[in-house]
Amino acid sequence: MGSGHYFWAILYFASLCSASLANNAKINFREKEKKVLDQILGAGKYDARIRPSGINGTANKPTNVEVNMFLRSISKIDDYKMEYSVQLTFREQWTDERLKFDDIQGRLKYLTLTEANRVWMPDLFFSNEKEGHFHNIIMPNVYIRIFPNGSVLYSIRISLTLACPMNLKLYPLDRQICSLRMASYGWTTNDLVFLWKEGDPVQVVKNLHLPRFTLEKFLTDYCNSKTNTGEYSCLKVDLLFKREFSYYLIQIYIPCCMLVIVSWVSFWLDQGAVPARVSLGVTTLLTMATQTSGINASLPPVSYTKAIDVWTGVCLTFVFGALLEFALVNYASRSDMHKENMKKKRRDLEQASLDAASDLLDTDSNATFAMKPLVRHPGDPLALEKRLQCEVHMQAPKRPNCCKTWLSKFPTRQCSRSKRIDVISRITFPLVFALFNLVYWSTYLFREEEDETF
Repeated sequence: MGSGHYFWAILYFASLCSASLANNAKINFREKEKKVLDQILGAGKYDARIRPSGINGTANKPTNVEVNMFLRSISKIDDYKMEYSVQLTFREQWTDERLKFDDIQGRLKYLTLTEANRVWMPDLFFSNEKEGHFHNIIMPNVYIRIFPNGSVLYSIRISLTLACPMNLKLYPLDRQICSLRMASYGWTTNDLVFLWKEGDPVQVVKNLHLPRFTLEKFLTDYCNSKTNTGEYSCLKVDLLFKREFSYYLIQIYIPCCMLVIVSWVSFWLDQGAVPARVSLGVTTLLTMATQTSGINASLPPVSYTKAIDVWTGVCLTFVFGALLEFALVNYASRSDMHKENMKKKRRDLEQASLDAASDLLDTDSNATFAMKPLVRHPGDPLALEKRLQCEVHMQAPKRPNCCKTWLSKFPTRQCSRSKRIDVISRITFPLVFALFNLVYWSTYLFREEEDETF
């Protein structure tokens, strides 16, 4: 009988243990979160207006808040307004010993809240923010996790439009540094200190594509500020953007070069083609002016000279110079024509004088002792002819001029000045423009930005 009772007792105890294990297996420990939240956040137990104590529960030490973020996208960088838009997941983590709870032997890893006003929150704000909004589709993109040791993790997805002061002296061959600054609004460093989370405080989404920029690198730093009311903790992220030059090469530099080259076509047109040369010069000048105004319309009115201003200004000067060159050619052509007419009249007058003299000699040919007067009057054509011959034979040899010798090699018609101007312009304009390109690109491509801090 004793052994039988012992057997039944063991069997009963085993059934009780199995039932207990079955009941424990059916328990959903997530249902216990309500009880735990009521215990730590119940009425009269937690006050969200009081900041947590410092390290190791010291009340006179500041609360340390670790910050990290994930950059999801950078939608645009506006040169005119000097701002940029970014979407990020922002996270803060701190310890509040009042929120400690029993994790039921590791079964409750953390508690989740969606109401930020239930616990104390740091008063962080973005100091260079212009606009910002939260994301509430489909539900508010925010959560708060409370861990058993009292650690609190706050995460939220936000979109911000931030100010980015730019230095456009090297535009469009420039690099810009845009910052994201975060600071405490009311708590001084005696009460609240922001720290970057160790390891990797800033993450950037892979394959980040921007239309006209490339994110080269970023740097985290501290930027504490002192005011009349105290010192406030501040964090910042410096984003270094490099402008993509290929867009501006295709849209600005190559069209401007083509306009300048087209303006040189007038050097090869005939001098008499006045409508063609004038229309070509005026059209290229107006097109270049329109191009310049369109470029400046997309940029802020700054007080200094930009690299693009130098380029468009010189190109506009070349086009304007080509138009003035035709005006000079036209004036020289009319001057040459006037000189030719004067020479023709002079030759006709001399020929008439010679004909009159020969007629006089023919009339006096019968006289044997006809003597010519020893004194000639100033208007006598024979005296003028003899004097010119004497001047030609008595002129001193002139020293050869290198420039005239070089210019005489060009195939010009009777050394016409207008033709010489066109021939010289055909060579001078391209050479000067090529020299300008050499100086321009060597200056701006290899020049380091003075304000660069990286």
